[in-house]
Amino acid sequence: MQPFTEKAIETIKKIPFGKVMTYGQIAAHAGSPRGARQVARLLHSMSSKHQLPWHRVVNARGQIAIQNEEARFAQQSFLEKEGVEVDQHGKINLERFLFRPDQQDD
Repeated sequence: MQPFTEKAIETIKKIPFGKVMTYGQIAAHAGSPRGARQVARLLHSMSSKHQLPWHRVVNARGQIAIQNEEARFAQQSFLEKEGVEVDQHGKINLERFLFRPDQQDD
């Protein structure tokens, strides 16, 4: 496994209950600031295998980015069960719910 992939998986696993991170934020934390699409592919292909909390990852605008209606609904439901408020447009208040791992103790 590539170092970026390992670090991204580790970062995603650390997103706490009731918080979200963005694809770009995860990519930057894993060492590739322009690797947001890589994070999306990683989530798509490795979430089950590594038991990743995929539902806690949103786009840079704080929106659920999944196009598939069923998966989008599932992500919103999982987030709401964790206390994350999602508005009618699928948007989350990042000022309130964004996890900043650099501000946490490692």
